[in-house]
Formats: sequence, structure tokens, C-alpha cells
Amino acid sequence: MKKRKFFFLIPVLILLLLPLVVMMLWNYIVSDIFPIKHISYVQALGLLVLCRILFGSFRFGNRAGSPPFFKRKAREKWLNMTDEEKQQFRDEWKKRKRNC
Repeated sequence: MKKRKFFFLIPVLILLLLPLVVMMLWNYIVSDIFPIKHISYVQALGLLVLCRILFGSFRFGNRAGSPPFFKRKAREKWLNMTDEEKQQFRDEWKKRKRNC
């Protein structure tokens, strides 16, 4: 039961501390380099959300550690090959590697 509380607490702490880190870095670095005013905690939080919307999704890594689709598909194909097909694939791969 204590582990569940602890693992629930970690994302909450990250969500509370990350805007603080962004705010401190912005106010220390960006406002000294450019003539830009300091930002508040709420503005730093908004900046983080805006960056996630513009430059990335709201997913953090793969779900439940599952491999990307193309790796999963290649793995399934490999598992369904016979030993002869696997050996033929290895030989072809070695040939291509030598030609590069």
C-alpha cells in the first residue's frame, strides 16, 4: 500500500517541480541574454504545455514497454520463419553488409 502512494506521489512532484525548474532557467538564462522580462510559475507551466502541444505528444514513451509497431511486426515475421528462411535471411544480410 505504501508503494502505491509513493508511485502516485512521484508524478505529482514532477508536475509541481518541472515548471519551477523551467521558470528558474528562463529567468536566469533567457532574461539575461535577451531583453525579455521574467516569467511566473503559472507562465512556466503554460510554456511547458505549449511546448508539448507544438513539439510532442502527451505520451511519455511506449505504453507498457511495448515495442513500436514496425519492430513488433518484424519480430512476428521472424518467429514465423522456418530455420531455412532464417538462414537465408542471415546470408542475404551478410551479403548486403559486405557491399556497403
